[in-house]
This record gives sequence, structure tokens and C-alpha cells, in this order.
Amino acid sequence: MSKVIFLDIDGVLNSDFWEENHQKEISDGTLIDQEKIKLLAQLVEITNAEIVLHSGWRFWFEDDCTPSRPEAEKLIDLLAGAGMKIAGMTPDLTTEEIRRTKKFSLVKADEIMLWLKTHPDVKSWVVLDDLTLHNEMVVRHQVKPDQKTGLTLEDIMKAKRILDEGI
Repeated sequence: MSKVIFLDIDGVLNSDFWEENHQKEISDGTLIDQEKIKLLAQLVEITNAEIVLHSGWRFWFEDDCTPSRPEAEKLIDLLAGAGMKIAGMTPDLTTEEIRRTKKFSLVKADEIMLWLKTHPDVKSWVVLDDLTLHNEMVVRHQVKPDQKTGLTLEDIMKAKRILDEGI
């Protein structure tokens, strides 16, 4: 695994536009924007990067990336339809308090750094996440889509530069 995209889902492959009007649908995982999937596929194709899921959606998968809920199955199908797959997932460092308060951003950077520590073959990586992550190194590798619009072509171009430069 030479290049890695750490992928968050909500706010990246969907947006507040969908949440405001379709709260139930987004919470059950059925609304992922097909245009965002296409943009992600472009990034994967031009960089030959692999996807590591670091979203709360990873809790809908078994350890071997097998979907355990219909929402995860839908995500897998959408990614596969665009020629992509999930190659791995970051570890879970959340506590009961973090899960209760939904302050996942407090540990996401640590989860990414731990995953990287156990995968020394990674040469370059980028994080696609709409949340503020609390680690200077991770922030330098982050592309932060606007959660109101989700992933854009500009975000993809910035992610490509980060992966190409191997910061």
C-alpha cells in the first residue's frame, strides 16, 4: 500500500443539503451522493491510492471490511460500481464519553496516526474529512470539504497534490 486516502463519509460523500431535507435517509445510509462517488473514483484512478475508512461508518463493518448492516452494504456497492473498494479501516480509540457526546474528532487523528504506525509501507496519504482534526501532522494532510456541499473537484485536486508530494 503506497498511497492511502483516509475517507470520512458524512460531509464528504454527502452533505448538509441532504441532511436538512432527508434526515432519516442519511441516518440509514441510503443517501450518498453519486457525484461525490464519481469524484472520489477520479482521485483513486489518477493516484492509484487505496481507501481506508476512518468514518463512524466503520462501525457498520466487520474487522475484515465485510458489511454488517444494509447501510454498509450500500456503500460497498456504490464504491464497487465506480471501481473502488475499502482496503482497511482505522482502529477505534473512542471512549464511552466520546461516543455519548459524538465528539469523534477528538480521536480521529490519533486513529489515523496509529494506523500509519502499523503500515510503514505507506509513502503518501491524504485525509478527506469535514471535521476539524486535532493534530498538526494530520491537518497538513487533510482536505476539509465544506459539509454543506461535500467533496468538490477542487478538493480532489488538492488531495492529488498532497498524495503526489507525499508531504
